[in-house]
Amino acid sequence: MKIVSIVGARPQFIKCAPLSRELRKVHHEILVHTGQHYDHDMSDIFFEELNIPKPDYNLGIGSGSHGEQTGKMLTEIEKVLLKEKPDLVLVYGDTNSTLAGALAAVKLHIRVAHVEAGLRSFDRNMPEEINQVLTDHISDILFCPTQTAVDNLSKEGITQGVHLVGDVMLDALEYNKTVAEKKSKILEVLGLKKDKYLVITIHRPSNTDSRENLNNIIKALREIGEAVVFPVHPRTKKFLQEYGLDFPANVRLMDPLGYLDMLKLMAGARKILTDSGGIQKEAYMLGVPCVTLRENTEWVETLEGGWNVLVGGAGIDIMGEA
Repeated sequence: MKIVSIVGARPQFIKCAPLSRELRKVHHEILVHTGQHYDHDMSDIFFEELNIPKPDYNLGIGSGSHGEQTGKMLTEIEKVLLKEKPDLVLVYGDTNSTLAGALAAVKLHIRVAHVEAGLRSFDRNMPEEINQVLTDHISDILFCPTQTAVDNLSKEGITQGVHLVGDVMLDALEYNKTVAEKKSKILEVLGLKKDKYLVITIHRPSNTDSRENLNNIIKALREIGEAVVFPVHPRTKKFLQEYGLDFPANVRLMDPLGYLDMLKLMAGARKILTDSGGIQKEAYMLGVPCVTLRENTEWVETLEGGWNVLVGGAGIDIMGEA
């Protein structure tokens, strides 16, 4: 079977790694990189560290508004599909690359398989939620990571082609955890000791696009006092510069990290603060408590037993949980 796999963002590279490795044993996979994440720290390093095959097509779409980015992807992916004529298009997660890949395929009457189907935060203000819902409703095969995801689809009338398969991010984490422990020197480079620091990541518009929310988070980090490592997403960096916000001395800003360094950094943290769905999951899988800077989460399982706590962007709540 000829399968075109669509990836474009950091979480998709991680999910793609274990699945692509197995797919290529029995199928002909064509890998398409949309270029949604395009610099070395957000893209190339993941292909290198996770041994992902070099993309057959790199569309180089880059950044832009949601409409602009998705539209360009749709046009370019369609060209690839018309040329390759695959039996199946495989998409991952909830990004603009996911939706564009699914739309391009379904309009050409090509079957669509969605990895990480059925996740719902029930917050239509999040672009990821829109991408997720629309992709699920036009997919032929839906690979769900949890029973909750299966139930969500059933409530929306989607019962055909649904499979409960577990989480490919766990496959990637388990495969690379020992490698990260041996190879990564990130703690030594930063002069950190296990359980003596926090890690924070922020990239959601609800936090980055609001000067007040971003400032509240910074104030909370100042009050916490202990060492905080902050790998800064390019989008977040843009807003930090625009707002002219100053960080306290206990917060160390860094460029985005590769998968192995980030895995090692998270595994050694006392706690992780994030608005990322993928980081919430990885924290849970690593057994590290997580404070989620959102009002909701699509990964409701992480809330059980108190491993993950939702606090929104209010500084006082962050301080109480961190």
